[in-house]
Amino acid sequence: MTRIHPSAIVDDCARLGQDVAIGPYTVVQGDVEIGDGTAVESHCRLEGRLTIGRNNRISPFVSIGAPPQDLKYKGDPTRVVIGDENTIREFTTINRGTVGGGGVTSLGSHCLLMAYSHVAHDCHIDDHVIFANGATLAGHVHIGFRCTVGAFTGVHQFCRVGPYAFIGGYSVITRDALPFVKTVGERNHASIYGINTIGLQRLGFSKERIETLQRAYRCLFRTTSNLHKGLAALKEQLPVEGDVKVLVDFIESSKRGVVR
Repeated sequence: MTRIHPSAIVDDCARLGQDVAIGPYTVVQGDVEIGDGTAVESHCRLEGRLTIGRNNRISPFVSIGAPPQDLKYKGDPTRVVIGDENTIREFTTINRGTVGGGGVTSLGSHCLLMAYSHVAHDCHIDDHVIFANGATLAGHVHIGFRCTVGAFTGVHQFCRVGPYAFIGGYSVITRDALPFVKTVGERNHASIYGINTIGLQRLGFSKERIETLQRAYRCLFRTTSNLHKGLAALKEQLPVEGDVKVLVDFIESSKRGVVR
């Protein structure tokens, strides 16, 4: 049974699934759809166009679907789409998209956004991502599958963070952060620190799979300071398939360059 606290304000056009809970002083305004089993605690603001999936847990003082912080935005009908089984902690903000950025900000499923995280307009976050406290995305950022973004880290507009990447706390990412790799450092001084071995082990990567990634990393960054030469060496020494292909494709498709 859906439960709405008497002090909450829920727009007549909002669509709530079964067993949704809306806490005290929360406002649900506009074209908002909330899936079965999602709980929204007190003092939140959810505004449309917004779709939230099933079994999410949204802590107090969260804002989802507010207009983007973009001077070009003129009230366009853009949206936020959120998947299932996410935990969104206190004071997190997720802004709707812009027409110029595709019109959608998205969060996948099974993610944890710790307190004071910020997801700006037109960002796309894949499944099983963790943001530590205060992690901040500027607009048009893509965060890959199973990434961890450390506390108080900022990611610049149009950057990508590859799948399984680990971004250390207090980092400033102004270029693309490599898949499977640890990246840490302040603005214009962020550096890579090898394959995220411990993280990959915890996720069930085999010894052979990690060793292959380590060989690829050595080809790219240890044998030469020239990335193009490193790519050539990698392609000579290893089959470009599986995880290696993910790494190579990410580098070759980068528009901003990668953190090295």
